[in-house]
Amino acid sequence: MEGCLTLILLSSIITLTTSDFETVRLVGGNSHCSGRVEVHLNGQWGRVCGTDWEMTDASVVCRELECGEAVEALSGGHFGRGLEQIWMDDVACQGSESSLMSCRSSRWDAYNCEDAGVRCSETIKYGRTRLVDGSHLCSGRVEMLLVGGWSSVCDAVFDLQDAEVVCRELDCGAPVKLLGAAAFGKGHAQMWAQEIQCRGNESRIRSCPSSKSYKVTCTHENDVGLICSGYTDLRLEEGPDMCSGRVEHQFNSRWGTVCNACWDMRAASVLCRQLNCGIAVSVVGSDWFGEGSGEIWADVFDCDGSEGKLSECSISSWSRAECSHRRDVGVICSSESIILFNSGSS
Repeated sequence: MEGCLTLILLSSIITLTTSDFETVRLVGGNSHCSGRVEVHLNGQWGRVCGTDWEMTDASVVCRELECGEAVEALSGGHFGRGLEQIWMDDVACQGSESSLMSCRSSRWDAYNCEDAGVRCSETIKYGRTRLVDGSHLCSGRVEMLLVGGWSSVCDAVFDLQDAEVVCRELDCGAPVKLLGAAAFGKGHAQMWAQEIQCRGNESRIRSCPSSKSYKVTCTHENDVGLICSGYTDLRLEEGPDMCSGRVEHQFNSRWGTVCNACWDMRAASVLCRQLNCGIAVSVVGSDWFGEGSGEIWADVFDCDGSEGKLSECSISSWSRAECSHRRDVGVICSSESIILFNSGSS
């Protein structure tokens, strides 16, 4: 018996293998991304001693749990003392490891050790986003890919700044309308119910933090939906200069013309402003700049004329009018050459 106790108390430097280590978890914090560090070894959960516990060690745990960056490496039993035996002590991670099992450590069964703790930044555990069940690829129910699969998002935790990031990430222009109450149908399986806190300028929603404390109870009746403008670029074609020609938009990487039934001087004014071409002089038909080819975009841009770019205008109808390339719209803006000509002839 004394020999067994001696072996238990002796520490030995080991490197855990995949067969030894199954997972890691954080216990006693206010979310799954903060708490006392525990590891699963040989079928049992065990504690991690906080001796020499540092930010490099904490960063590995946060990365493994897909909880963002390490904010604090805590020792001294900050999140309380676990009841299990100690599986790891003197953890010595380089900081680049993908899992705690790859770090060197001592393994012993001491009773006077205070547990290691971690607080992570808690960025969203997400791989990518998509819009589902909309009329095109830039509209639909917002879904994020979590560790366990695709997840709907509760409308109470998603706002316009979050929508701006989703539309940008999907190369879908700017948000046009944010819709709650499962406007695009109900999702399935899990639901994201923590508040997403994007600033609006992020390139991907996985860069946005989520609230550690604000979490709501939602059902799929509350799935959030989003309509993005879809228009990521525009141009004027077949005119005498870059400030006049047939209007063409890029939508989901495809260029298309615009139907004149869905265009007015306010939309033309915004387009001219966006292209740095002054003000709109005239809206004309296909007899001016010829007929285009390919797609015809027939969405109605409801601009008030003060917007800085066309993607900021609301779209009042998503139905496709009966259009052909004979109805392709053109715009003439007050380019410098036109201004000089007008001032010289007055």
